[in-house]
Amino acid sequence: MTVLEAFQNGERILLANGIEDAAFDCGCLFEAACGYAHAARIAHAYDVLEPEAEIQFFSYVRRRASGEPLQYILGKWTFCGREFQVGKGVLIPRPETEELAEHASRTVRENRYTVVWDLCAGTGCVGLTLALENSDIHVVLFEKYNPALAYLVENQQTLGVQNAEIVQADVLLPPPEGLPLPDLIVSNPPYIPAGEIDSLQPEVLCEPRTALDGGADGLDFYRAIKELWLPCVRTGGCLWFECGDGQGEAIALLFSDCARSRVHYDANHVDRFVEIHV
Repeated sequence: MTVLEAFQNGERILLANGIEDAAFDCGCLFEAACGYAHAARIAHAYDVLEPEAEIQFFSYVRRRASGEPLQYILGKWTFCGREFQVGKGVLIPRPETEELAEHASRTVRENRYTVVWDLCAGTGCVGLTLALENSDIHVVLFEKYNPALAYLVENQQTLGVQNAEIVQADVLLPPPEGLPLPDLIVSNPPYIPAGEIDSLQPEVLCEPRTALDGGADGLDFYRAIKELWLPCVRTGGCLWFECGDGQGEAIALLFSDCARSRVHYDANHVDRFVEIHV
């Protein structure tokens, strides 16, 4: 089978199984399996694929067609220009979370903060990005679950992040003692209301429910952070949250006894972030 034939067949399979961006996904899978990026795929369209590469490619295509996330198949995904390892058991980094990292990094620089806590860190995409972009700060990343923790540790090592430490902890419980107190808490916690999870896209349902389920109204983790973790933030400090569509004002109200709060909208005009000043 030629490069062109294999790619076209793979794309047809994805389209037939309802994969919306079939051409993009097929291109990513083809490059991962066969080593041909877009330009090389065009230049070598009539070359015959090696049998092993062909088998690997169609194995990837079948996995994607079954609803497995593209990122899990690839085993990596780009976040703020850096490659993070990702797979079953950890939340996939998303474009809107890049905006959260940008907001938090700007806040660190403007206020000359020195200690940041990343709660529900998952892959570490937010906290490790902050550490890499602000070499004079110390970042503590908190993650409860072992599968996600393994990716977090791997990403810290792969990216060579020296100014960060990882702590296994449950955000619904009080913070561990003996850590440097934060100037900034940043968090993308589980925020989907429990009753809505089963109606999510099949790809999302492949991700760990523990990274999605925010309780009956989606706000359990924000309440826990307010009660248990907010008291640790130094005076003059700040919190940055990611949240779900329509949750921004409720979270701002929850923290209404703080100095000030502000809801921010993402690139799609969704109230995606809440900024809290202590």
